[in-house]
Amino acid sequence: MSPVIPIRAETSIGCTDVTPLVQRGQREVFCGLTGIIWLHRKIQDAFFLVVGSRTCAHLIQSAAGVMIFAEPRFGTAIIDERDLAGLADVHDELDRVVHQLLNRRPDIRMLFLVGSCPSEVIKLDLLRAAQRLNQIHHPAVRVLNYSGSGIETTFTQGEDACLAALVPGLPSMNPQVPSQTKPQLMVVGTLADVVEDQLRNLLEQMNITVNFFPPRNSQKMPAVGANTKFLLAQPFLADTARALQDRGATHLPATFPLGIEGTTAWLQAAAQEFGVSPLLFEKVTAAPKQRAEKALAVHRQMLDGKRIFFFPDSQLEIPLARFLNREMNMDLVEVGTPYLHRQHMAAELALLPTGTRISEGQDVDLQLDRCVEDKPDVVVCGLGLANPLEAQGMTTKWAIELVFTPIQGYEQAADLAGLFSRPLRRREKLAA
Repeated sequence: MSPVIPIRAETSIGCTDVTPLVQRGQREVFCGLTGIIWLHRKIQDAFFLVVGSRTCAHLIQSAAGVMIFAEPRFGTAIIDERDLAGLADVHDELDRVVHQLLNRRPDIRMLFLVGSCPSEVIKLDLLRAAQRLNQIHHPAVRVLNYSGSGIETTFTQGEDACLAALVPGLPSMNPQVPSQTKPQLMVVGTLADVVEDQLRNLLEQMNITVNFFPPRNSQKMPAVGANTKFLLAQPFLADTARALQDRGATHLPATFPLGIEGTTAWLQAAAQEFGVSPLLFEKVTAAPKQRAEKALAVHRQMLDGKRIFFFPDSQLEIPLARFLNREMNMDLVEVGTPYLHRQHMAAELALLPTGTRISEGQDVDLQLDRCVEDKPDVVVCGLGLANPLEAQGMTTKWAIELVFTPIQGYEQAADLAGLFSRPLRRREKLAA
């Protein structure tokens, strides 16, 4: 195995042993249905059918900003008064909707029945419904189920539930196929196509063959088994990672590919596992690192010394805080996260400044009080909090925009920094 390629020498353990401020109270987050917006763009022959209320339909359509000339691959089977009153058999109604949908859209190869708060409240068993419909429509269409309910989750967990539902159906590695007898790299997490292409190119230049999960086509699911080594591209995939490990795959611990340092360490985790020499690693990464550093310098001028406060929303908060602190020289006032997965966040926590205030969960009133008292320069929060905070003179960044925007990898590092520098520039112009 190749020796470790140094990225940045450390003399402390950062926040590895931090005791977070744990709060449980009123939360301000989107529900997991929001994940459909980026999932349906990624898996291009899948359809996401939400079984929910008209509120669910309005949420998805509003958040997606559906294009006029493009027919989306998501919809809502409305639970109405007849269903709630027991005047109609909900399962019969669902079967009818699915039949009409598949007749109208013969291009669909995978159908997700997505649970919602209303379907869970009335105890609608969508797992059994998906199994029944799968028997009817397979092999032309594979029918699966996952929950996008926001009752006890944050919005990015919709993707986690979706990918975890896919894992049991992934093909097993075949020992008769020569390529599957060797270790295989799998990158787990929905990435924009341009980011996927860039990361694939870097890894293949290191002679590492890589599969991405989820793939762009549901018919090309990667095989999984004891030879699978996987990197998480997103920090909110705890259930998916556990499901892959149950199939025999091995997780490669790493920081997440945000910024130069995070991307380098993420790639390094794969390079070490697959025996890439330090010389080849440096040759492949030198040019994109140089481009990223040049692009980041412009935004660093605006962000240097600014203070930032994170409300818990997407589970991206800790990797984002690491990037902004170490590469943009921002000061961390509070880093809130919905859930703190210490194993997946170990490398990130070690790079945060010792003494950083980290909070897990939320009591929104108490956190708002802390935010107002701290007077940060930038606040990362959900849409529901942004306008009230702006009204108090604070500069905000919508957390959900950080999930919709391609921000991973070297080439997107400046775009990521720009998401934080632009609100400050806007504030300066308004003040002038």
